[in-house]
Amino acid sequence: MADYKEWDLFQPTETHQMLRETVAEFVKKEVEPQALECDRKEIFNLTLFRKLGDLGLLGITVPEAYGGSEMDALAAVIAHEELSSSDPGFCLAYLAHSMLSVNNLAVNGSEEQKKKWLPGLCSGQLVGAMAMSEPAIGTDVLGMATTAVREGSHYRLNGRKMWITNGTLDEEGTPADFVWVYAKTGERQGRPLISTFIVEKGMPGYQVGQKIRDKCGMRASNTAELVFENCLVPVTHLVGEEGESVTHMMRNLELERLTLAAMSLGIARRSIEIMNRYACEREAFGKSLNFFGQIQNYIATSYAEFKASKSYVYDVARRMSLEKEGGRIDSDGAKLVATTMAKNVADRAMQVLGGYGYVGEYVVERLWRDSKLLEIGGGTIEAHQKNISRDLTKDSSFIVR
Repeated sequence: MADYKEWDLFQPTETHQMLRETVAEFVKKEVEPQALECDRKEIFNLTLFRKLGDLGLLGITVPEAYGGSEMDALAAVIAHEELSSSDPGFCLAYLAHSMLSVNNLAVNGSEEQKKKWLPGLCSGQLVGAMAMSEPAIGTDVLGMATTAVREGSHYRLNGRKMWITNGTLDEEGTPADFVWVYAKTGERQGRPLISTFIVEKGMPGYQVGQKIRDKCGMRASNTAELVFENCLVPVTHLVGEEGESVTHMMRNLELERLTLAAMSLGIARRSIEIMNRYACEREAFGKSLNFFGQIQNYIATSYAEFKASKSYVYDVARRMSLEKEGGRIDSDGAKLVATTMAKNVADRAMQVLGGYGYVGEYVVERLWRDSKLLEIGGGTIEAHQKNISRDLTKDSSFIVR
């Protein structure tokens, strides 16, 4: 039997091991010291974010020819787990850029579009966002109201997008440099045609409506409303053909949900580390807390659930192709399991720490708040349940694969 260390599910190659070590060191030295303050002040640390470009993380899945690191889905999972173990809000900004915006362009954009924008996005010179949700529309993508009407060499874009991570970069309302925007461009056989557009900062009619403040969690990432009012977008900024947005979404959706699941792993891992250390050091009635059965239950259950979720997430990552879809059932499944697991583990950690767990200094309070968003963003847990049930109705062989 081969030595387990020769093949590790969580870092199967030396490259993956080096990546984890590099990101973990960066997190310790650069991310952790600023996490609490940025959460309290609702600040997106743009200077620190650009340093991720120096590490090759902002274009982690992008081919080297366009300035990226040309790594796989498993590498993306490693980066998100490590970053979110310290600052999930900062990591969410990273995900919105690297997965929702940059990887989307790398997979779906034309050669000209990739050459024009990917180098700047990979270096951190440009900050990207993806705009799909609207004030009255979330999961029901086909119900969006934003429209784009072609007028000669331009499209006239009108509509409002809501809950956009990286929608603004600072307190002054500076918009993202590059926004991947979905809009209706007509109908076909009674169904709306959704098309994809690239909108750049400085285009007339593109502006930040409002920064969303006082969020429960993920306060270190900026969330904003984006407004497009007679925004003229060149035809060259249309991605693919009209009506291809659903294909674009599906190609990127699996990786998005997988990396959100990876964020849950980082939250859970840090929560377990904190509650275990506290239970070993803190005494009650002359004995350490981890002597008592209920505390043992919290720690042991959390550990087992975390390891089970981590195995699922990394197995899905190992099998995922970045070029084509085909694993939605398990990217949905991994996120469904991992996000609720992280919320429950963070909750148990708060319980173990008691009053100390309820204040920001001990971290788990922030992790607990941040964890809830992962059950909502990138597809709600109810949407995952629906998708999995429907996929199994079509093909039950997934159960035994």
